[in-house]
Amino acid sequence: MLRILDLPPCRRHGGLSRREWMRIGGLGLSGLSLPQIATARPTTSRDSESKSGNGFGKAKSVIVIFLGGGPPQHETWDPKPNAPAEVRGGFGVIASRTPSLSIGELMPMTSLLTDKIAVLRAMVTNDNAHSSSGYQMMTGVPHVPLSAENAVSKSPNLAPHWGAVAKYLNYNSRASMPPAITLPNRIANTGEIVWPGQIGGVLGQQYDPWLITCDPSKPDFTIPDLALPMELPKLRFERRLSLLDQVNRHLDGLSESPAVSSFNQQTQQALGLLGGPQTRQAFDLQLESQETRDRYGTSRWSQSLLLARRLVEVGVSLVQVNWCNIEGEPNGGSWDTHDRHNDLLKRYLMPWMDRAYSALLTDLSERGLLDETLVVWVGEFGHTPKFNANAGRDHWGQCFSIALAGGGVRGGVVHGKSDGHAAFPVSGRVEPRDLLATMFHCLGHAAETQLYDTEGRPIPISRGRVIDEIL
Repeated sequence: MLRILDLPPCRRHGGLSRREWMRIGGLGLSGLSLPQIATARPTTSRDSESKSGNGFGKAKSVIVIFLGGGPPQHETWDPKPNAPAEVRGGFGVIASRTPSLSIGELMPMTSLLTDKIAVLRAMVTNDNAHSSSGYQMMTGVPHVPLSAENAVSKSPNLAPHWGAVAKYLNYNSRASMPPAITLPNRIANTGEIVWPGQIGGVLGQQYDPWLITCDPSKPDFTIPDLALPMELPKLRFERRLSLLDQVNRHLDGLSESPAVSSFNQQTQQALGLLGGPQTRQAFDLQLESQETRDRYGTSRWSQSLLLARRLVEVGVSLVQVNWCNIEGEPNGGSWDTHDRHNDLLKRYLMPWMDRAYSALLTDLSERGLLDETLVVWVGEFGHTPKFNANAGRDHWGQCFSIALAGGGVRGGVVHGKSDGHAAFPVSGRVEPRDLLATMFHCLGHAAETQLYDTEGRPIPISRGRVIDEIL
């Protein structure tokens, strides 16, 4: 069973800690509680090498919409109106803006935007467990073994999350925002068993995406890490910055050290987060009109998508927005609909998703951002072709649907075909590694671009192929 886990951001321990660095300089900047951003990492020639891939490069950012529990292919992108009742389910189809594409009737708002969307109807993980199939989706690497429910992050399953890859590729960026953010929670199974594949893995803890556990739907929504502590007035903080700057100017020889250079860059990013008005404004949803906020919907997840849009506007490379818990609902309100499938889809799952997803695409388009923002709509798998005895659909990784929009993707495209029950691919089969290759291709990085793990061993971004048919 799946639940979305609310965890406080974990303190990182990779390499030298922030506290150790501050002891070295004797300039402890009290209140810098951003260890994921200010963790040191040696900068070597491998950084410039990793940017040598000749990718398509249309996208500047990626927003991943991750629907934990698995959205069903039959009621979304691949309905089967001519299949037997036990397969097609309780809902019909509707025409879309794309003449050749019919989608589930519970997506009326999305149906008006399919000219911006590429649908992939033959994604395959061959894995029927939340944990391990989710790992494969987010890393592009199959879990060993497959279908391992309640798997956790341990060897040999330590491939980096796609956000960690984005962070690696952008590690020397001087932008004030971190390259990769996950919100509003981490994904875990019942019992707080956190899925593997959500961290830096073999790249190191310093590449973990910045986890922001939050509820942007609340009127008093803030990010605590972005405020100076009360005991550190602004004037005193600025004096410490001035002193730190003086020390830096007297350490020219030391600054040639790769480790120190990297640390300085990450320190500047952390300081930028604390002091930069652009950062604070990015997280301030009160700056949005009520009309815009209402367009997305009022739920925690819906407002998280709005926050994701604001984050890519200020330069975050990859934002993953995970589906949220809904207290009191079966399976925690996730897409894991083993019973009451039709009821849960109709009552809140599909309406919330349809509204917020369509709002995001429309909002990005109206702001001129969709062409440079790749929006990826995924879950860890789909659902079984036939209903079970409890009026639900079970896990199915043998064939399911995902969707991409913006950022170099051609809209109004359907790639791949499933059989008459949406059970197995007939043509155009793709795997998570192909999705990963395509995402980073759109960001301007070839799939064969080399990353280096903590032991200095090279690994490619992905061993998949770019899905040229949708670009």
